[in-house]
Amino acid sequence: MSDPVIGFIGLGLMGGNMVENLQNKGFQVVVMDLNQDAVSACVERGAKQASNGKELAQAADIIMLCLTTSEIVEKVVYGENGILEGVKEGSVLIDFGTSIPASTKKIGADLASKGVGMIDAPLGRTPAHAKEGKLNIMAAGEPDTFEKVKPILEQQGENIFYLGELGAGHTTKLINNFMGMTTVCAMSQAFAVADKAGVDRQQLFDIMSTGPSSSPFMQFCKNYAVDNVSDLGFTIANANKDLRYFLQMVDDLGTRSPIAEGSSANLSAAYEAGMGDGNVPEIFDYFKKLQK
Repeated sequence: MSDPVIGFIGLGLMGGNMVENLQNKGFQVVVMDLNQDAVSACVERGAKQASNGKELAQAADIIMLCLTTSEIVEKVVYGENGILEGVKEGSVLIDFGTSIPASTKKIGADLASKGVGMIDAPLGRTPAHAKEGKLNIMAAGEPDTFEKVKPILEQQGENIFYLGELGAGHTTKLINNFMGMTTVCAMSQAFAVADKAGVDRQQLFDIMSTGPSSSPFMQFCKNYAVDNVSDLGFTIANANKDLRYFLQMVDDLGTRSPIAEGSSANLSAAYEAGMGDGNVPEIFDYFKKLQK
């Protein structure tokens, strides 16, 4: 795909930095977001603004979504003046968000009926990596569609993983986040229990970090529970959503995950307690106050 026009919807911290990276590399970009300040920043660098998904899809060869939920993705695709109304045969839609695999497959089938490809490509790493084009990208979809957009993905990611059929990227991301967020919940409660028992949190970390439990997530939890530094950059609200999606996915697969049910219950309780905007290791504060 030579010199494609890229339509990008979702200009949050990650999406906005991804667009800046693409613009710095000379790509033509059409953007759309409810945050007009984020749109204006892109327009000032030379992007065009679309008023709705249909208009953006009509202008773009590759449509990129970096949205927070499957519900929003479906609204943008299927709603009035949505992407499905304006999408061009031969174009490709890439969903960089964390979505429910069943929803992704449904959208992919409806796009395919119009001669449009789809890749699910959830992201790893941080907004800083997005600005530098050094994300981890977990891509899935038809091999020909993947090869078509791979050169563009390589401008955005340092590590591109091709995982097979559509939905495998979102499946892998949900499994990854289930593991990571469960680790954070467990370690944060470990620090809270140590505190209640009169065990020094720093000493607990020193002991546990020398053994096989050591991990970057343990370090993030220590940074908050011991040093009062909240630096993971992933909110309780997002973690709560991802665990909910993971549970829906395992239900769709005809099984269940008691471990994820526990993690989800804790994240949901912290969210309901008004902690949703805090980074996930801040769930330590919830565990520290928890009573029988």
